This record gives sequence, structure tokens and C-alpha cells, in this order.
Amino acid sequence: MRRRLLLTYLALIGGLVLALALPLAWAYAQQRTGVLLLDRRADATRLAELTDQAVREGDTSVLVSEVRRYASLYGAGVEVRDDSRAVLIRSGTVDPPAAVAVRRALAGRTTERLPLVTPFGPDRVVVAEPAGRDAQVVGMVLVEAPTIDARRDIALVWLTLAAAAAAAFTLAVVAARRLTRWTLRPVAELDAATEAIAAGRMHARAAVGGPGPSELRRLEERFNAMADAVSAALERQRAFVADASHELRTPLAVLSLRLENLQPHLRDTGADEHRQALEEVDRLDAMLEDLLTLARLESGRGAAAAGPVDLVAELAPRLDAWGEVAAARTVGLRADLPERLTAHCPPDTAGRVADIAIDNAIKFVPDGGHVTVSLSACDGAAVLRVADDGPGLDPDELEAARRRFWRSPRHGNVEGSGLGLAIADELARAGGGTLALRPADPHGLVVELRLPLDAFGQP
Repeated sequence: MRRRLLLTYLALIGGLVLALALPLAWAYAQQRTGVLLLDRRADATRLAELTDQAVREGDTSVLVSEVRRYASLYGAGVEVRDDSRAVLIRSGTVDPPAAVAVRRALAGRTTERLPLVTPFGPDRVVVAEPAGRDAQVVGMVLVEAPTIDARRDIALVWLTLAAAAAAAFTLAVVAARRLTRWTLRPVAELDAATEAIAAGRMHARAAVGGPGPSELRRLEERFNAMADAVSAALERQRAFVADASHELRTPLAVLSLRLENLQPHLRDTGADEHRQALEEVDRLDAMLEDLLTLARLESGRGAAAAGPVDLVAELAPRLDAWGEVAAARTVGLRADLPERLTAHCPPDTAGRVADIAIDNAIKFVPDGGHVTVSLSACDGAAVLRVADDGPGLDPDELEAARRRFWRSPRHGNVEGSGLGLAIADELARAGGGTLALRPADPHGLVVELRLPLDAFGQP
């Protein structure tokens, strides 16, 4: 936007400068051409008077002397003819195109206009003046004068105008840049603030009270007020979820304890219902724990400061533990880890995401299936992939799977809260990375976590 606005300003300023400079240059060229015509016509008139005197007296000695002296002094070509077009005197060179001027002069018409003189030409101009008294024409004088002095004067004036126009345009460019920067500064601040908020930094605000148009400054103030209201609403929502999850854990624990205490007093007919009630309590407890974790992550209180983390050392113990779980469910778990790979992220980010991805994979992979965990460096990022050969997800379900409480209609009977991938996505964002879900080949799901590599922690 800044470039377009600046180009608009410069186009208008450039047009204004040209609209002033070009007419001035053209007017001076016309004025200097008129001065040249008057000067040369005055010389031609004086020579025409001498021609009339010479023809009437039959003595051309004075005329010859004046013509030669004039031609030598001004570097001009001079030609004197009688009324029969016979050349009486010629000094210098007169080009053949002057024949038109000869006819006009012998008809009693003087030269009233010259071609416009510019720094590029013409090199010479022709002025013709009839000789005679009253209406009787006895001859004519043709003066072909050089225009070097006039062209030099016009060139100097044109260069001065060009320099003045360039200086004015340069100053206008500087002023236009400052004006554009001043006008668009609030827009740039609003753009930076919206980008930061979209990236999850809800505390970002536009600077108020700086330079810029008052209308845009008022827009910044209203934007900040709107952002404060939205941030406060989100914070209240997160606080409610966190507080509700935290406060419900105590009565839920009491309820679980009381249900367990009821077991010795139940008859055989109520054992199944009692067991199902305990399972529902356990599922509710897990859901509350997930909600509390998600609320802490979204509020920024659930992630530690980023730093160098050895991902191999963080993942190895977890994979050993998950290996036992996978073996109990007859699922093969294979790990492909390098000797060392260091990322720049909060501790436990990759481990918690791996826990969620492996847990989901083991749930959905049928007996005899396989889960593969790999870690590698690619394009400046540490890439953790958890791939399985289970049923996978449809293309339209891959993006929806990261939403809270989302469950595939095909997997409604599988236990879980539907918050695992949402928590993994928030963990990836908090760690400065990304989480992607892709279909596996030929079937299954790939969960891919990318974290920035630590520049100083690589071997």
C-alpha cells in the first residue's frame, strides 16, 4: 500500500512539475526565436535600403562593402538580387531552399516568422526583405544567419529549467516519502498488531498517540479497545474452564472414593453397573485433566521457556514405556532415532506430543498392526513423525481432527476425550513449531511435529 500511495503522489507531482517546466521552456524558445527574427530583419532592412540606393544610383560599391563586412562579421550568407531575380551580390553560402523566400520578398512581403529554434536546430534561418520605395520593388536582400547563439541561450535556459525541475521533484519525493510514512504508520502498526494477535500473542496492541492522521489514530484506539474486550472474554473463558476443571477434581475424587467404598456392599447383580460407574468417573477425571492442560497452554502458563532440548534423550524413555503398552495390545512399536538431535523449544514438548500421538495410534491400530516413531532433521527443523497402519482419517477429517472434542463418527466407540490432538497442536505452537496430520501409505495416519533446530546444539 505504501508503494502504491507513493507512486500516486509522485505521478501527480511529476505531472505538475512537467506542466510548469515544459510551457516555460517552450515560451522561452519562442521568445528567443522572435528576438532572432527581429535582429536579423533589422539587418536585412538596412541592407535593403542600401540596395534600393545602389539600384537607383547605379553604384554598388558601398553595398558590396557592407554585404561582405556583414557576412564576415556574423558568419552569415547574404544574397542581393534585382527585380528580375538576377544576383547582384553574393557573400557566403545561401542554400537552395531560400528560393521560396526570394519569391515572397520580390512580391513585396517580408519574413514574418521563423521556424522555432531549439538546442537541436535549425542551424541557420533565412530572412528575406524587399528593397524599394512605396509599392515599387527594385530588388531584395536575403540573409541566411547562423542560430548558434540563440541555440546556446535556449539550451542554457532549458538546462536551468531541467535542473530546477529535478531539484523540485527530488524535494517532492522526500516530502512524499515522509507524508506517506506519516499517513500509513498507524496502518503498519495495526497490521503488526493483528498479525501478532493472529499468531496467538493476545497481549499485542497498536501504539497509540504517535504520528499519523487523527482518523487512523482513533481507529487504533478502537482496535485496542476491541482487542482488550476479546482478550478479556477469552481469558474469562479460559479461567472458567481451568477453575471448573480444577474445582471439579476434588468432588470427583471423593465420588470415586465413595464408589470404591460401596463395592463390598454390592450384590453380584450390581457389580457390572458399579464397574461401569467407576470407568465413567475415570473417563471424566481424564477429561478434566485434559481440559485443565489445554486451558493452561492457551493462557501461556502451561509451557516453560524455550531452550536447547535433546529430543533423543527426551523420547527414548517414553518409547520404552510405550513399547510395553503396545506389546500388551499386540501392536508393534518401532523407533528410528538418531544418536543426538537438539531442538530449540520448551522441555517436554516433543515428549508430550509423542505420548498423545502414540496413544491415539495404539487405540486405533488393530491387533498385529504397527506404529513407527522416527526423528530426523529436515530444512532447519527437527521432524518427529508417528505413523501407523490403522484405518486413518478421510481427507476432510484431517483438519477437523485438531478441534476440541472432535470424534470421527467411525470411531465413536473408542475411549478418549477428543482433546488429545488439540493439546498437541497447542504444544506445537507454544514450542514455536507446527503440527500436521497426513494420510499414511497405503492406509493409516501420520502425525508430524516440526520444531526449530537449536543452532548451537548440533554435533
